[in-house]
Amino acid sequence: MSESGPTVHIGVPLVRLAEPRDVPRIAATLTVSFAESRWVRWALPLDGRTQRLTRVAELDAHRGVTTGTAWVSEDVDAVASWEAPEGAATPVPSDVRSALDRELPRLHADRADAVARTDAELAAALPAGPHWRLRALATRPRSRRRGLGGAVLAPVLDRCDRDGVPAALVAPAWAVVRFARGLGFEVVTATRSADGQLPLWVVVRQPGVPMPEL
Repeated sequence: MSESGPTVHIGVPLVRLAEPRDVPRIAATLTVSFAESRWVRWALPLDGRTQRLTRVAELDAHRGVTTGTAWVSEDVDAVASWEAPEGAATPVPSDVRSALDRELPRLHADRADAVARTDAELAAALPAGPHWRLRALATRPRSRRRGLGGAVLAPVLDRCDRDGVPAALVAPAWAVVRFARGLGFEVVTATRSADGQLPLWVVVRQPGVPMPEL
């Protein structure tokens, strides 16, 4: 099961597990943060892109909240949503899984096949054993450079250290790689999306790598 408890004080920022009441604010933070990202421009059609992104963000928020794998800053200006190894968190509820399976292909529309093929190819580059995969990390522009990104990541990175398992993410931009390397991640694979349009880097952090002071 996932860890839970009161608000955790890590350095200066306050972070906590996301709660159902946070879903709209998580979706808003993800939408504002990712609106112009390279991945969004590749994965979502231009027609209705912002609305599509908001719904994708809502679905991800529901998945993170119901499984106990999403952490937020106290004001929800920053969020980190993870996919846990089997047995390390509450399974995705059937209604949330059904919504994901039903809606994501529709939201990706003509990009759905490329997205699905890319996810399948990336799976082979991720750690073969149990690991935590970062699905989304976002900080609102108004709250950047305050250490919130590292703060909302810290609870799971700490758990990875305790459990002796790696953490991984797929970065669609070199700026994300630079940020992750500052937290102890290293590039293990440089590749491209299945259609060749999007550069991608698989970065992994092995357990026990020291976290910088926030």
